[in-house]
Amino acid sequence: MAPIQPVSTSSTTTDGPKHNSRGLRIWHWSNAGLVLFQLMTILFLFVIVKVKTLAPEFSQVLAEKGVNLPAAELRGLTRIVSHRIWDWHIWAGIAISCLLAFRVFVSFRQRGSQRTAAKIAVLKARASRGDAAATKGLWARYAYRAFYVILAVMVLTGLVLVFEDYLEPIKEVAETIHEYTMYVVVAFVVLHIFGVFRAEVTEEPGLVSSMINGGEPAEGV
Repeated sequence: MAPIQPVSTSSTTTDGPKHNSRGLRIWHWSNAGLVLFQLMTILFLFVIVKVKTLAPEFSQVLAEKGVNLPAAELRGLTRIVSHRIWDWHIWAGIAISCLLAFRVFVSFRQRGSQRTAAKIAVLKARASRGDAAATKGLWARYAYRAFYVILAVMVLTGLVLVFEDYLEPIKEVAETIHEYTMYVVVAFVVLHIFGVFRAEVTEEPGLVSSMINGGEPAEGV
């Protein structure tokens, strides 16, 4: 009698669509990197490098080497530094705007439990049964939606500033809104990192890894 071959118990569902879709994960980490890079350019301009104070420092270093430059030329040197950093800021902003459009595309591609509405429905059901972690997760989902709106406003006002020569009448308003939305984004990033770390070590272990590998198989896909 031929030996009976063991039946594989591995599930093929793990190879299918994940709870966090690939497109969502690509957007999340790419957007996170670019937003942090944007904030770093601001940090360099106004805190680390302090472009406004570069002219006296350039003057001192050049004077030690026996070179004396007029104030106008020194200001020109500081503008080279600031313009280079602003160029990085602008290109990162344009990349974020493209990623935002990609996020909209991803939302239409998601199915079943991958959809944000489905995730919110599950959290609402758990919260109605008194699940405190689900209630916190529900508020986090609403915060994400608010972040998308803030990010869209920041992108739009940033584009207005890029093309300010053609949009002079609204330049000042756009600049003010852009600055304040930046503060909101900074606050969101800090709270998001803190909230994810807290959830990871308390109520939702594996939260970060699920945004890397996709988490559990998606349902209803």
